[in-house]
Amino acid sequence: MEVQYFKNYSPALNRDMECKVYGHAGRPVLSIPSQNNRFYEFEDRHMTDAWSPWIESGQVMVFSIDTMDHETWSDKYGDPRRRILRHEQWIRYITDEMVPFMRSMVNERNGWTGYPWVIAFGCSLGAAHAANLYFRRPDLFDGLLALSGVYTTECGFDSYMDDLVYLNSPVHYLTNMPKDHPFIELYNRKKAVFCVGQGPWEVPYSTRRLHSILLDKNIHAWVDYWGYDCSHDWPWWHKQVNYFVPYLLKSG
Repeated sequence: MEVQYFKNYSPALNRDMECKVYGHAGRPVLSIPSQNNRFYEFEDRHMTDAWSPWIESGQVMVFSIDTMDHETWSDKYGDPRRRILRHEQWIRYITDEMVPFMRSMVNERNGWTGYPWVIAFGCSLGAAHAANLYFRRPDLFDGLLALSGVYTTECGFDSYMDDLVYLNSPVHYLTNMPKDHPFIELYNRKKAVFCVGQGPWEVPYSTRRLHSILLDKNIHAWVDYWGYDCSHDWPWWHKQVNYFVPYLLKSG
């Protein structure tokens, strides 16, 4: 498996950002680590093994990045407005810097031209971030694999709400999205998977809440509830990757 490491200055964040790229060809996948973790979590937690059939066959290139959770969602005693402003800078880092970087690399490796869309992937809080990117920017993301996520900002900001917190809370902004909003047609051209277990440390209520909103808005997605033996942990997420990735990569 080809692995590359990059460290580049981010104007949006005013700091260096690190990432690793796994694979030599294929569609771009953005991997977002779980809460407070780093770009190397994908490798350390053996997600490279789970994704290896599609990485080594040249079907995907996985770009594993850093979050800013320590300064944003996890800084519970910090000023919430400052924290959400920092989170928005991270969103801009992804949309304005990381996605163009990914597109340039996969175009070069595959001999493509144009603007290939990205699959967003994450587990736990990484799933929440991935889902938020998918719903906010359907012009950039055409696939989503969200495992064991929580889809409101309450886990990071409690009851605090302002305009930017709202923009990062899918349960809130999707609830208020008109049923004829043009984004809904875009979502329905794509593939999104939400999976949660019902065992230890899982929060299936959040997925059920989002699921009911998707049904009400006629937003198509595969929402799957695994059993009471399925815990909020890496061995289950490995199994879920193996189960759902073929669906996401299948054409049509």
